[in-house]
Amino acid sequence: MNFKHLYYFWVTAKAGGVMRAGEQLHTTPQTLSGQIHLLEDWLGRKLFKKSGRNLELTEDGRLALGYADQIFALGAELEGAVRAVRGGREVLDFSVGIADSVSKSIAYRLLEPALNTSEAVRMICVEGKFPDLLAQLALNKLDLIIADEPMSRRLSVKAFNHPLGSTAMSFFATPALKEKLSGAFPQCLSDQPMLIVGAQASLRQQLEAWLTRHQITPRIVGEFDDGALMTAFGREGRGVFMAPSVLELDTMKQFGVELVGRSAELQDAFYAISVERRITHPCVIAITQAARAALFSE
Repeated sequence: MNFKHLYYFWVTAKAGGVMRAGEQLHTTPQTLSGQIHLLEDWLGRKLFKKSGRNLELTEDGRLALGYADQIFALGAELEGAVRAVRGGREVLDFSVGIADSVSKSIAYRLLEPALNTSEAVRMICVEGKFPDLLAQLALNKLDLIIADEPMSRRLSVKAFNHPLGSTAMSFFATPALKEKLSGAFPQCLSDQPMLIVGAQASLRQQLEAWLTRHQITPRIVGEFDDGALMTAFGREGRGVFMAPSVLELDTMKQFGVELVGRSAELQDAFYAISVERRITHPCVIAITQAARAALFSE
């Protein structure tokens, strides 16, 4: 493919016609039309159709425009990454995807060491569903994914799981709600309002099995895919909620709640997923070393 022809098509589609595109590209409409025709001949498809005096994209043209958007966006990223010099220093762009099931506080704790490397780093964080992030990783749009589950071997994505560590889970409640709990933990949770993680969360099956094993029957008043939203309901006294035990002190201080109890039977594990089998990216090295040596060392 001649990418100059593709670029002319892309500018014309964005500009809405060859006249305006020709002005932007400082070329004649005839030259522009000829270049686009060469691209159409190469593809064997018409990309534009006439609509009065204007041009409209065909169905194939809309498909081609979507790919062209991605191609030239990546080209801009490449140029920016290679040429990036801020304050007289070269800046390392670090694009990381965070699965939306990962606690925001945990995500910060895991990522913060990347900003303390000897390199000047610009961190670009993207939050989303785990499968969507894996698709971006496969397209080299991300350097790393932080998730609370490993990538399945059944997927065709060429990437590698790097275990960071795991933490037990703790249960919290407002002081007023905690006073209503009677008996020892965890039986004190029976018949009490509880906020739990959504059905897609990796901890959900563990929690359900744990409740069954201990014969606990709480009143489930809310299920949340977003842990931050669950915590917001919890701090208002709407129910007992879980959070990672490594964040116990932070959770109590930040949200004004008290510890009800903790269980080592419930384990939330975290993974760094990258296209590298042997980690070489300085930010990923900093994250994995700090997680294993400090955050999850206990």
